Amino acid sequence: MDPEKKQILLISPRGFCAGVTRAVDVVLETLKQHGSPVYVKHEIVHNKHVIRDLEQQGTIFIEDVESVPSDRPLIISAHGVSKKVINASKKNNPITIDATCPLVTKVHVQAQKFFNDGLKIILIGHKNHPEVEGTMGQLPEGSISLIEKISDIEKLDFNVEDEIAYITQTTLSVDDTNSIILELKKRYPNIKSSPKEDICYATTNRQNAIKAHASKCDSFIVIGSKNSSNSNRLVEVAANSGCKDSSLLEDASKLNLEEYNNSEIIGISSGASVPDILVKEVVDKFEEHFNVDIEHVTYGEENVSFKLPKELRK
Repeated sequence: MDPEKKQILLISPRGFCAGVTRAVDVVLETLKQHGSPVYVKHEIVHNKHVIRDLEQQGTIFIEDVESVPSDRPLIISAHGVSKKVINASKKNNPITIDATCPLVTKVHVQAQKFFNDGLKIILIGHKNHPEVEGTMGQLPEGSISLIEKISDIEKLDFNVEDEIAYITQTTLSVDDTNSIILELKKRYPNIKSSPKEDICYATTNRQNAIKAHASKCDSFIVIGSKNSSNSNRLVEVAANSGCKDSSLLEDASKLNLEEYNNSEIIGISSGASVPDILVKEVVDKFEEHFNVDIEHVTYGEENVSFKLPKELRK
C-alpha cells in the first residue's frame, strides 16, 4: 500500500436536508424583510458554522423568548418547541415566525390526534433533545412517556389491554429504533403507530447510503457538530456497518491527517445541518497532503423542498 495514495468515497445524499434549508432561508428572508436584529429561539439548526454565519448577519440566538424586544421578529428553530413556548412567543412578539421542520410538525399533529383519541402515547427519542422537549410539550404534562432504549420498556406502567400508540424523534438511528419498536410490539401487540414513518426521509437516506458503503472503508468521517443528533447517529451507523474507525469531525481545522496514514479508503459524509463547503474543505486538506482519488457515490436522489412560512411569502 502506498501511504501517500488515498481513495475518498464521497457519499451522497449528505448535508442540508429540506427542513434545514427552509429554516436557514427563514432566518435570511426575515433579515431581508425586517432588518437586524432577528431573534431565534434555540440554535436554528445544530451546526456551529451555520450559527456563526447567521450571527454575523445580525441574528441573535436566545433561550428565553420573553427576553426578546416586542418590536423585533422572533423565529422558532427547526426542532420545534412546546405549545407553552409558542404561545408565550406570540403573546410577546407580534412577529413570531415558526421555522419548525414540517416533518417535526407532522409528529406533533399525530401526537395530538392520538391524545384526542384517548390513547396512551410513547415517544422514542433522546431525553433533553430540543425536538423531544417540543414534542412532549404539545400535550399536557404526563401525557407522553419517553423511552430511549429497549430496557426502558420494562419501566412503562401500561397494561397489555391499554390502547397505546408510539411516535418517534425524527433523527434517530433507523436500526436502533426498529429494534425498540419490535420489542414494543412484543409487549403490546395492539400498539398503534403513525400512518407514515416518523424518522425523516433525510435521516433514513443518509444512514442507508453509509450502510451501503461503510464496509469498504478503512476509516469513515462524518462531518457535523457534536450536538447534532443525526450526525452522531451517522457515526454509529458507519461503525455498525463494518467500519470501526468511524468518527465525527466538526471541520477541516480539527482534522489530524496523521490518523489516516494507514487508511487506504476513506469514506466521507455529513449530517443534515452541514453546509457542503465544510465537506469540500476537508477533502481539500486531504488533497494537499496525499495523492487522492475521489469517487462520488450516490445512493438515491433527493428532491424534497418545503415552502417558507406564510408570513414570509410575497
